[in-house]
Amino acid sequence: MPAITNCLWFHTQAAEAAEYYCGIFKNSKINKTSYYSEGAPFPAGTVLTVDFELDGQRFTALNGGPEFTFTEAISLQIDCADQAEVDYYWEKLSADGGEPGYCGWLKDKYGLSWQVVPSVLADLMSGPDPEAVQRAMNVLMGQRKLIIEELEKAYNGD
Repeated sequence: MPAITNCLWFHTQAAEAAEYYCGIFKNSKINKTSYYSEGAPFPAGTVLTVDFELDGQRFTALNGGPEFTFTEAISLQIDCADQAEVDYYWEKLSADGGEPGYCGWLKDKYGLSWQVVPSVLADLMSGPDPEAVQRAMNVLMGQRKLIIEELEKAYNGD
């Protein structure tokens, strides 16, 4: 089966972004960097691509110019084990000019959308009691960073 690698298009910040993301996610690394040659749309020696891994997931960062930018139509979802992980990734990725959104969504300083989601959310949103699910959903819709305790209280009717 072929590997699927996310390719992230940046104007000129591919190397900077790859280093930034590798500094946030544990077990991450930059594998290799390629450069533009003479006659390319950028000066020779400018970073073309950076192949990197975030906790084992491969990505390619591409310096492609200003023609395309990130939108909320695609986001990267982080499955967090607990509130401490939610807090960590939310704070790191929304820092330095990032923008918090609603329902666990945020944009980082490069405009890339992320969903910082606790693992327990799937259970709360698919539980057997439709009223409990609706209560949790009502709380979820009003939150920016997801707060597990508030979601669980709503689900449990507390």
